[in-house]
Parts: sequence; structure tokens; C-alpha cells
Amino acid sequence: MSKLNRLANANNEFQGDFKRVLCVCSAGMLRSPTAAEVLSREPFNFNTRAAGLSKEYALVQVDDVLLHWADEIVCMEIDHWNELKKMLADGDVSKPVLNLSIPDMYKFRDPELIKIITEYYPIVLNRPKEPIIERDTEDDEDIIYR
Repeated sequence: MSKLNRLANANNEFQGDFKRVLCVCSAGMLRSPTAAEVLSREPFNFNTRAAGLSKEYALVQVDDVLLHWADEIVCMEIDHWNELKKMLADGDVSKPVLNLSIPDMYKFRDPELIKIITEYYPIVLNRPKEPIIERDTEDDEDIIYR
């Protein structure tokens, strides 16, 4: 499919008025698809997609069409957050990018991962500032913000 067709499809009116959330991790196979599933259900009910940033491993890579499509981007690690902010700046696009600070140690649909996403998304969404240090998974400390 051509980029123009993909861009037109990204604006398909039949998607409804649901918030469009792009969930991003390294390969787009474990954490971000789980996040996309969680955020597509109650109580969130978002229109979600999952993708990866790794050119080497991602089956579906984050690109400018997906960034255009999304109203909000949810990433799993601070490195993802930094790369996405750069990609958006390079494309002269401004969108919220949230970092859930979830390490790459969970299986697809892991119950603990689902719990973390469900609990941390509303907390991170309501933080007014950008994260500078990730949550310490050893002592389960919260994310540190500026």
C-alpha cells in the first residue's frame, strides 16, 4: 500500500471518535500489543495499535503514518520515549508521549503486565511533566519527574 493510501486510511471516518493510542516497545510483540489490548477495553475504550521501534526486530515498525494516526503515544521505556520525541520533532509533530517505564521482562498478556498497564496508565497520563528517571522495578518506586 502506498504511503498516500495509508495516510488516507489513517483518517478513515469509520474509526469513530475514539482516542487513537499507539503503543510502542522495542519489537512491538509483547509489551505494546498487551498495552494496546488493555487500553482498548473498559475503562479506557481507545482505538489502539502496537508497533516497535527496533528496525532489526519489529514486525510492525513505528513510522510517520502511525505517528500521524495517533492522538497519543504510550511507550514502555525512557529510551523509547526519547526516540519517539525525536521522531516527532523531526516530523514537526507535537503529540503526548507517555512512558510507563515497563522493562522488557514480561510475556505477552502476562497478568502482572496487564496489572501494571492498568494501574500506571492513569497515573502517568495525569502527570504534568516529563519523566527523567524510570520506575525502579526492584523496590517498585514511582517514576521521578522534573
